[in-house]
Amino acid sequence: MSEHKNPALTVDGIITIDGQIVLIERKNEPFKGMHALPGGFVDYGEKAEDAVVREIFEETGLRTQIKQLLGVYSDPDRDPRGHTVTVAFELAVIGGELKSGDDAASVKLFDAHKLPKMAFDHDKIISDWLERD
Repeated sequence: MSEHKNPALTVDGIITIDGQIVLIERKNEPFKGMHALPGGFVDYGEKAEDAVVREIFEETGLRTQIKQLLGVYSDPDRDPRGHTVTVAFELAVIGGELKSGDDAASVKLFDAHKLPKMAFDHDKIISDWLERD
């Protein structure tokens, strides 16, 4: 039997508060110190929809629910650690308190049209989201 290499599955979430987008500052490599959408890896046996809600809570302290699926981003070069495929969602805040945790050095609100330099392909995800609205 041949060994198969498969991409890792990740999730990313777009959340807005008072018209501004929630971004984390990455605590770890890759892209340490750069800004990113909150998100992370889907655990084995976990639904992507549950993973994005979990990851957002762990990184931002916000309780959220999914509003819509934004898209799937699968460029093999999007993550320097290896091939990842991310499922991007837009979510609504339903509770919690904005505070950094887990892999986030900080969490801040930004004007979606004036973003800092972004990690991964998150500028593309946000650009696609802005075009939809």
